[in-house]
Amino acid sequence: MVSKRLHFKQHFNTVKMSNKKQLRIGLIGTGFMGRTHSNGYNRVDNFFPELQYSPVLKAVCSRNKEKVQAFADQWGYESIETDWKALIARNDIDAVDICTPNDMHAEIAIAAAKAGKMILCEKPLARSLAESKGMVDAVEKAGVKNTVWYNYRRLPAVSLAKQIVDSGKLGKIFHYRANFLQDWTISADVPQGGTAAWRLDAEAAGSGVTGDLLAHCIDTAMWLNGGIKDVSAVTETFIKERMHQVTGKMQKVGIDDACIFHCHFDNGSLGLFESTRYARGHKALYTFEINGEHASIRWDLHDLNRLEYFDHRDESIVRGWRSIHVTDGDQPYMDKWWVPGLGIGYEHSFIHQAADLLKSLETGSDCHPTFKDAYETQKVCEAVIDSANSKSWKDTGVEWKEK
Repeated sequence: MVSKRLHFKQHFNTVKMSNKKQLRIGLIGTGFMGRTHSNGYNRVDNFFPELQYSPVLKAVCSRNKEKVQAFADQWGYESIETDWKALIARNDIDAVDICTPNDMHAEIAIAAAKAGKMILCEKPLARSLAESKGMVDAVEKAGVKNTVWYNYRRLPAVSLAKQIVDSGKLGKIFHYRANFLQDWTISADVPQGGTAAWRLDAEAAGSGVTGDLLAHCIDTAMWLNGGIKDVSAVTETFIKERMHQVTGKMQKVGIDDACIFHCHFDNGSLGLFESTRYARGHKALYTFEINGEHASIRWDLHDLNRLEYFDHRDESIVRGWRSIHVTDGDQPYMDKWWVPGLGIGYEHSFIHQAADLLKSLETGSDCHPTFKDAYETQKVCEAVIDSANSKSWKDTGVEWKEK
């Protein structure tokens, strides 16, 4: 079903991109992540014009026909589907982008892999390690390109942190600490389940803050500092029962509202992680800090264009924390945007990941994090939950190879 409003836009895009190869996108899910991904696809050609591939928004899928059509009209998709299986079966779809609740990731990804489609999946990879393993096996058997949207890697200040760590400027790493704090579930009146509150439903989400928020922290941590080999965790569910929006009944809450864990990294450093949805006053406070032998760095999502840096090798009279405003053209991704001094935002991380994916099609390289990378993050998440339940240290079994 093609919207008439899109005819002019499609013609314009066809002319503009006639010299580029097409990557025909089929998006499944029209919520928050569906919007961020769509914005990424729509903007990438404008700011990365040198890429040989261009995304084409071929189809979007959601169960409500009226809502999915409105989404298609707003974001520029050529057609709609109300059954994800029909979208995967289409011959005019090259890549399937999964933006559904976690309980649908595995089934859709495995079916897409069998159909030979490239797959982009929202984080976490799945609800459990077993589901994640099935997804990894499916893409490896099919030989299809895959990536997971751990988008914070693509914020320029975080990418700069990666460059600094890899350069050896910090020296031997001693500590990595991170937190991700929110406050949106404190009221007992907030329900679980359904379209809006599936993250509070263990059946749909798999876990609470561990899979939703700490998964981001863990992915970033292992990308920057290497594998996590063991964990000791504590979790808490503060509100034990909530109204379920599907059944209309008060039901037990099965997800973790808060989680704290400490760990050992493969490089010998110690890690400390905390996440909660009960930190009144914090909407999305994600921070990390790395302390090394010679220097330290720290970053705060609330000031996402800045990276703080301390170097003990500076002269004592000027030694102290410095704030690096990551907006210069020689810093990661920033040559694509504005003049030095002008910042970018959260949404740009998705544009950057879309650009990196398209570039990987040119080079034949992987677009990290792959399903295999995200599977390693899932190992840590599962070990964290197991540790909290058993009140004991747990080995993760992580085999971290990405550089």
